[in-house]
Formats: sequence, C-alpha cells, structure tokens
Amino acid sequence: MLPVVRELLSGIPAGCTWLLPVLDPQGAVVDFEIAAVSAHARDVAGRGGDERVGHRVGVLYPRMVGGPLWNLYQRVYADGAPGKLPDFTYHADTDGVAATSLFDVSVHRVCGGLLVWWQRLDEQERRREQTELLGNLGWGETDLTTGAITWSPGMYRIFERDPALGPMSTAEQTAHIVADDQPLRETAWQMLDSGAVSDLTFRIRVGDKIKHMRLLADTARDTAGKPVKLYGVVQDVTARENSRTDVEKLRAELRVRELTMVAEHRLAGQLQQIIQPLPEAPFTLADLDVWVNYLPAENSVRVGGDWYHALPLPDGRIILAIGDVVGHGLAAATAMANLRYALVGWSAVEVGDPGRLLSHLNQLCLRLETTATAAIAVYQPTDRTLRWARAGHPLPLHHRAGRTTPLARVDGLLLGATAAATYRETVCQLHPGDLLLFYTDGLIERRGQDTTDTLGDVAEVMAAAAKQPDGQPLAHLTTLLTHASPDDDTCLLAIHLRP
Repeated sequence: MLPVVRELLSGIPAGCTWLLPVLDPQGAVVDFEIAAVSAHARDVAGRGGDERVGHRVGVLYPRMVGGPLWNLYQRVYADGAPGKLPDFTYHADTDGVAATSLFDVSVHRVCGGLLVWWQRLDEQERRREQTELLGNLGWGETDLTTGAITWSPGMYRIFERDPALGPMSTAEQTAHIVADDQPLRETAWQMLDSGAVSDLTFRIRVGDKIKHMRLLADTARDTAGKPVKLYGVVQDVTARENSRTDVEKLRAELRVRELTMVAEHRLAGQLQQIIQPLPEAPFTLADLDVWVNYLPAENSVRVGGDWYHALPLPDGRIILAIGDVVGHGLAAATAMANLRYALVGWSAVEVGDPGRLLSHLNQLCLRLETTATAAIAVYQPTDRTLRWARAGHPLPLHHRAGRTTPLARVDGLLLGATAAATYRETVCQLHPGDLLLFYTDGLIERRGQDTTDTLGDVAEVMAAAAKQPDGQPLAHLTTLLTHASPDDDTCLLAIHLRP
C-alpha cells in the first residue's frame, strides 16, 4: 500500500501529505507520521519530501500539537468524516522561517491514514502586497455588465481612501482627474475600443495634492466581441515626473516628435504609391518601350517628392516627364501630387510644349511656396524627334551605338525660384535602338563620391543593357539599376526606341 500511495502523490503538483497515525499501547493516537508527500510541495521551512517523510508531525511542527489543525486530524481519523480548516494560521518559532503563515487545509481519511490537502495563502498575498507597495501600484477590475468594481489594497493607498468605504465609482474616479487631462480618458476608451491596450499617464487630484498616474488598461470580451470586463493597473509615478530634468523632458518631447515624423513619412510613402503606382513591367507607347522604377531611400524618414509621367497626348505625341520636389516628408509628397496632377490636367486639355508646361509648373510652385526640379520631353512618333526642356534637373542620359552621353545641355531655372523664369526647348533626333534614361539625383549622388564617377557607372550599366542579345535593354535595366543613394529616393524613367 505505502509504495502505491507514494507513487500517486509524487505526481500531484499541489500541496498534499499522507499521514499515518502513531498509536500508544492503549491504541490512542498520539501523533501522525508523514508517510508520503507530493513531489513539488515544500513546507514553511522550505523542506522537501525527502526531509519530511518518516518524521512525526509533532516533532517537525511542535506548535501544531493541541491546536485547531491537530484537533481536526484527530476528529477526521476518529469518525472518518472529511473536514476543512480555512484560513488556518501557523505560528513558527524557528529562526529563518516566516513567523506567521496562512493556509487553507482539507483533510480526508484515506487508506488507513489522513490525506491532507493544503494551499498556502500568505505567500501569494504577501508577494502581491509587496509588489504593489514597492512599485507604487494598484489594480482594479470593473464588471461592465453589473457595474461591480473591485480594488486591490494598492488602489486605496494611491487614492488615500479608507478601505472600509469600498472602491470609488467610475464617476468618482473620473472626478479626480485634472480638468486638462480629462480628454485622455476618452483617448483611453478609443484605444480599448480598437482592441489595443491603453497606456496613458494623467494627473489626479487627491486632497490638496496632484499625483501623476500611469494607467495600463485592457478589456475582456464575450464571443460577440463586446467588452464585459475592464482591467486596469495604476502606478503612481509622481516622484518620477517631479524629478525629471529639463533634458529628460526635452528628450521625451523629441521622442514624441520623432514618432510623429515617422508616422508622417510613412503616410507620405503611401501617398506616393497611391498617386503614381509603378507598372510591374515595361509598357509600350507608340514605338517606344517605357520602363519606370522607384528606389526608396534606406532611411524611412527620407521619403521624398520624386515623380514621373508618361502618357500619350491628344495629338498622338508622347509626353515624358520626371521631377523632384525639394525636401522630404508629407509636405514634399503633397507638393509632388499637386505638380503631377497639374501636369496631367494641362497636357489633357491642350497640346503641351515642354517649355510652356514648365512655365505653368513654375507658377504653381510659387503659389505652393515650394521649389522643385523637372525635365519634360515630348516625343513625335512620325519623325522620331524629342523636344525637351528642363528646370534645374539632371541631364538625361542617351545611349546609341555603344556610347552613352548626356543630352545636349539646355538651361532652365529651378521651379519656384522666380516668376520671370523662362524655359528654352531643344530638339533631339532619336534613332531606332536608342536608349534614353531620365532620373532624379538620388541615382548619382553619393556621400563622399564625385557625381562624375557615379555617372560613369550608370553609363556602363546602360551600355551593358543595350548589348544584351535579346534586344530587350529595359528588362536588363530592371536588374542592373537596383541600387541608388541610401539617403534619398530615386525615380527612373527609361525609353527604348524599337528598331
């Protein structure tokens, strides 16, 4: 019997002990011997099963003898009826052991002995109270169906409220929030409603004092997704807030601004993708194959105002344009949208000439109080001529018969620099097989590198693409021009005049 009981108890994770009675010559119970214990349970002195099995209860725990638990053991063994002793307090008299320990105990007569189940309560309670005390913490729970509110001792301490009064109502708690911080309560509810955990710091008034409270709140929901319980942990961070230096406060403000900037630039990137989605592959306009690519900067906050345009005009010509708004972020992306949409509109209602279109864009930049570079070209399929003009933009690169050079220089002021700016046009004759690349400055500008060197690298890439035996240079540009400046976005617009 004994080996079987020990084997059974060894697998029980809860506190469990099997006691066998110790009888005097007259058959009276004078003590109980610990015959088996659960493997994971230790007593108040930290002793495991090996240190207790075979020892008597009265020897290991002398202060139990004659007490309420001792009497319960005697009664259950005598009549066989199970018994319980909730909130049993054990007082130790040994150095190194907590003076007072609290247990819930149940006793059953089993296999000629007593099976004792016990759960220690004071350690859990003590840990919770010490955690709240040391961390200036408190927790609360609200049943959103019944309105019942439960507070931990820490909450009463933070609000300096007598526990006999019970927890404050929701209205009373709200009334303690400083008026300027009342909107944060609505913010917290919006966060919870979206399914997020609310983590906000606000001020409350307690008597004549102002306290800074950090509140982390979450909800439990039913199967329909409706919140049914609200859980909150509150920390009194008044000391931390009052001791923060000006530098720390400035750092916190900068952090908020940084997060705002990241969100803003992320929105700018999304705006770019919506306004000018990239074609998945080269496409055809008249006798031109056209390829567009966009290479984002490695730094996510450097989203720029680069843009392109490639569409047929009402008279059959093809307009090709590329531009770059000065600056980064949402302002640059918004200005880019205005310029590109304006160009689309002007070229749709009138047969646009490059110089005239740049003049329109210049006036728009002045109104927007921004500056930008741009190059606009109009291709005539009937005679294969390219009429173009530029406003402060890098010269397009032209590849023909194994040689890559910039197009003949034509000057034009930056858009938005002055209302008196004019934009001269020039004409380039294209031949079958020609390859032409429009680009923004992110392609050739590198920190610590001369643009002459990077231009040479791009020229080599164009020559290599043109030499491919399949006669599809744009497809090879897609794989060759995959790296640009890590500090700026790059937009590429290439055309190939089919042989």
